[in-house]
Amino acid sequence: MNLQSTDFELFAIPPQFAQDAAQLDARWKELQRQVHPDRFAAQGPAAQRVAAQWSARINEAHRRLKDPQRRAAYLCDLHGAAVDAESNTAMPPAFLMQQMELREQLEDARGSAELDNLERQSAAMKRDMLDTLQHQIDAERDWRAAAQSVRALMFLDKLASDIDRRRETLE
Repeated sequence: MNLQSTDFELFAIPPQFAQDAAQLDARWKELQRQVHPDRFAAQGPAAQRVAAQWSARINEAHRRLKDPQRRAAYLCDLHGAAVDAESNTAMPPAFLMQQMELREQLEDARGSAELDNLERQSAAMKRDMLDTLQHQIDAERDWRAAAQSVRALMFLDKLASDIDRRRETLE
């Protein structure tokens, strides 16, 4: 193993968006067993520190690979199309209008039924965006479009969080 390996190399999986969550978890457990600091107790503190670094690196890779949004952003970064969500907020006007309408619905929501409906809409949009990302990354290898889709997915995740917060204030 090499600390400089990509997450995909580290986990010995293909560098693609579509991943098997059970396979990721199994590989994570296998890697953690190999580098667990307790296995290196007899070799002294230096070996345990190295094992702890490996364990942290494996955990970081696992978190990134498990989360579709983070995995997509990572793939874009690896291919020179950084998401840059902090500095690049450009989105298609139709998407922005749709987000504004959803935000207005959220603000106007007065009960659970309205929030449930908004949550269903948001979840459907997220599923569609994940399908789009898989196609853009695995089939088209269109990294710029995928980076924009990751930014859109971030909007949808923020909306889902805001729906949850709004639900708490209504209860």
